[in-house]
Amino acid sequence: MHDESGVPECRLVRAGAPFTGKQGLDYAVGISAESVGARGIHLQLVTIPPGARARAHLHADHETAIYALGGTSGCWYGARLEHHATVAPGDFFYIPAGVPHLPYNPSPTEPCTALIARTDPNEQESVVLRPDLDALRPAQAPGLGPDGA
Repeated sequence: MHDESGVPECRLVRAGAPFTGKQGLDYAVGISAESVGARGIHLQLVTIPPGARARAHLHADHETAIYALGGTSGCWYGARLEHHATVAPGDFFYIPAGVPHLPYNPSPTEPCTALIARTDPNEQESVVLRPDLDALRPAQAPGLGPDGA
């Protein structure tokens, strides 16, 4: 966005009502093409409710960087969801473009929250659902108890 003279200007965005993405999780959009006219970045907050999981999916054309704020989550990833990562508060997690993944919250009581940055300002545009992968992995990783520990 630009001021009257055509000079780019800084913008403050207050989190609005969350929306449910194609992946099945709730997001609060912060910085995006729609909110500020961003051309190469999207920043949002995701919440995974206790015991919930996303649909298996990939982001065809953009990278994702995640910073975990609260709660411990798990993420299955890879061509057949053959890899697993446990993401705790304070951890960073990187997902390259085109990598299938399935995030979930193993806790029955505590939500997971994370800040997500993506290299596509229109984040939902390149989300590709992978229903063929959904049944491959349980919501809980081996060795993780129901509280995520």
